[in-house]
Amino acid sequence: MAKRKQWVVGAVLAVVALSVLLILFRPGAHRADGPSAGNTVAVVRLEGLIADAGASGGLLGGESGSGQVIETLRRLQEDKQIKAVVLRINSPGGTSAASQEIGREVDRLRESGKVVVASMGDVAASGGYWVAARADKIVANPATTTGSIGVILDLANLTELYQKIGYRPNVIKSGPYKDIASSARDMTPEEREILQGMVNDIYQQFIDVVAEGRHMPHERVRALADGRVFTGRQAKELGLVDELGNFYDAVALAGTMAGISGEPDIREYGRGSALDRLLSGMSSRWSGSSLSGQTLSPEEWSRLLDLLKQKNPLP
Repeated sequence: MAKRKQWVVGAVLAVVALSVLLILFRPGAHRADGPSAGNTVAVVRLEGLIADAGASGGLLGGESGSGQVIETLRRLQEDKQIKAVVLRINSPGGTSAASQEIGREVDRLRESGKVVVASMGDVAASGGYWVAARADKIVANPATTTGSIGVILDLANLTELYQKIGYRPNVIKSGPYKDIASSARDMTPEEREILQGMVNDIYQQFIDVVAEGRHMPHERVRALADGRVFTGRQAKELGLVDELGNFYDAVALAGTMAGISGEPDIREYGRGSALDRLLSGMSSRWSGSSLSGQTLSPEEWSRLLDLLKQKNPLP
C-alpha cells in the first residue's frame, strides 16, 4: 500500500514538473524580427495534428487547434504591414472540418490581397495538404512527405472484448441510427452505406479543393487521390507542388511575389514550445484526413475502465 502511494505521489510530481516546463518554454503569441515597415512576411506555423478549435496542443497529441490558426489568419487580413504570408506546415493531417476551416481563411487572406506561400516541412499530408492546396504557391523539400489525399473513418468493433469482461449495454434510442457506429455491436449494411456516403462526400470535397487550387482536372486529381504519399520531388513532378526548396526559399518567394525588394522582415506566429514540438513527434503518422468521430464515448471508456479494474484490481 505504501509503495502504491509513493508511485501516485511520484506521478503527480512528474506531471507538475512537466507542466512547469511547458510554461517556461512557451513563447509569446508572435515574434517580430526587425522593424515592420510594410515589407514584412508573416510566418504562420501549422504543426502537429490538425484538430478543432477546442484543441490546445496536448502533450502527446501535438494538436494544432484550428481556432488559434484561424484567429491569426483573420488578424493578418487587416494588417497593412504584412505583404505576404508563409504558411509553414509540418502536419500529417487531422480532421476534415478543421482542415477545411483553416483552408477557408487562407482563401480570405488571399482575397484581402496578401500573397500566401505554403512551405512544407517534414510532413504536409492529407489535411496538411488540404490547407496547402489553398495557397498561391507550394514549396516542399525534395524529401518532404506529402499527398495522402483521401478520407478515413476508423471505427472499432469491441463486442468480443465486451463479452469477455461482462459488459452488456442497454441502449434506448429515438431512431434506428442514433447509435450508428456503436462499438458494442456489428454494423448493419444500412449503417455502412450511410457512413460510406459521408466519407465519399468529404472525399469529393477534398478532390474539388485540390483541383481548384492546383488548376488540375478532377480526373487527374482523382487518379492521385487514393491515399498514397509522395516525396516532395515526386509531388512536384505530378503538379502537386510548385517548387523545391526549404523554409527560407519559401520566404524569399513570398517576398518576391509580394513585390518586396531585398530581404523581407519576418514575423512569426503559432510556434509551439520546444517541448511541445518534441512530444508532438511521438504521435505523428500518415493518419489521413479523418472524420471527427470517437470510437468510444467518454462514458463508454469510463465504464470499460471500471470493469477492467474489477476484473484485474491493482495490487
